Amino acid sequence: MKNSVFGRKSILAGLFALLLSPTVFGQALTYLHCGKVIDGSSEKVQTEMTIIVQDGRITSIQKGYLEVPQGATLIDHKNRTVLPGLMDMHVHMDHETSPDGYSKSFRWNDADYAFESVNYAKTTLMAGFTTVRDLGGTGVNIALRNAINRGTVIGPRIFTAGKAIAITGGHADPTNGWNQTLMGDPGPQEGVVNGTDDCRKAVRQRYKNGTDLIKITATGGVLSVAKDGTGPHFTEIEMGAIVETANDLGMRIAAHCHGAEGMKRAVRAGVTSIEHGTYMDEETMKLMIERGTWYVPTITAGRAVADSAKIMGYYPKVVVPKALKVGPQIQNTFGVAYKRGVKIAFGTDAGVFKHGLNALEFQYMVEAGMPAMETIRCATLYSAQLLGIEADYGTLETGKVADIIAVDGDPLQDVSVLMNVAFVMKDGVVYKG
Repeated sequence: MKNSVFGRKSILAGLFALLLSPTVFGQALTYLHCGKVIDGSSEKVQTEMTIIVQDGRITSIQKGYLEVPQGATLIDHKNRTVLPGLMDMHVHMDHETSPDGYSKSFRWNDADYAFESVNYAKTTLMAGFTTVRDLGGTGVNIALRNAINRGTVIGPRIFTAGKAIAITGGHADPTNGWNQTLMGDPGPQEGVVNGTDDCRKAVRQRYKNGTDLIKITATGGVLSVAKDGTGPHFTEIEMGAIVETANDLGMRIAAHCHGAEGMKRAVRAGVTSIEHGTYMDEETMKLMIERGTWYVPTITAGRAVADSAKIMGYYPKVVVPKALKVGPQIQNTFGVAYKRGVKIAFGTDAGVFKHGLNALEFQYMVEAGMPAMETIRCATLYSAQLLGIEADYGTLETGKVADIIAVDGDPLQDVSVLMNVAFVMKDGVVYKG
């Protein structure tokens, strides 16, 4: 009987100690001592701060280096700059540029792309990007998102469009350049539409497949095996059917655009964002400002495809002149759009160049005239607003999800330090550093 009483007392004492300890029900209490903090919203850099994290969220941000209670974890960033996890609003997580990229579509199965995507996902997270918007691929991107959410795969939080939607022969028609005996007649299931009924069906199919948003190719593209890279694809009536159906289903719409006419049609139809925007004119910029349409520039992709086009045999011949002409223009357009006041979110088109180099975009944005602090907001607060998740993500604030990175040096003095992220925390879990 005595042993039984002592056993109960021991259990009660253990439970009491657990309740008083910094770890409650398995959720570790973590203190981050931060030399500098860029919170993603304010212009002011805070110094000598403590960020407290528990249960995957920021529970407190206080001035000074607070004493760490017994049992809590201390992460020392006194000599570093701490920022919110970065966001890239235009990536392709299931592939990466290579000289044999076009032939892979004939040799590889979805499983091959899926295994590759696991590496790209981890590389992206290790580069400090805790959230990305995946804008179309082979179809494995939905499964990749789910695997990351389950904890099976390490990677960023993914919002995916699944398979992009195009017209017959458009930028996202998967059979462009194929032998005519292989082309067949792809339809809404494959992302190829003609007429409003097809447009509505394609959107509904993506909703059924589990995508988070819709991606359309509103103009021709650079890397598709087709001569037109800028002309409008889709009538305004077709775009309107896509937007209306997507809105009914609670999904936002990203529109790949190079030529101005396709952009105007997309903006008037009500898309959420314009991707690339290479030949955006003054009329388009004014319209985007009036409608509140976001712009995602992808300068890095423009420069990368122009460089690759100079390598003999890297791209099919029909692609080379488009890459050499269109690619270099994006940075100039970005600079003008920023000065005019167009809303801008951060996006790179990673996959068109090597994954993990996403932070090059910061340097190109600064070169074009945007202050370093504003480029960081584009990749944090503004990207969260584009996704509609700013209540939980995008800034370092009490109550928000603990997506936190740290770099050596000061990105406001040298934005290139964001290329070497030393520490990555996502959902309160440390993945690097």
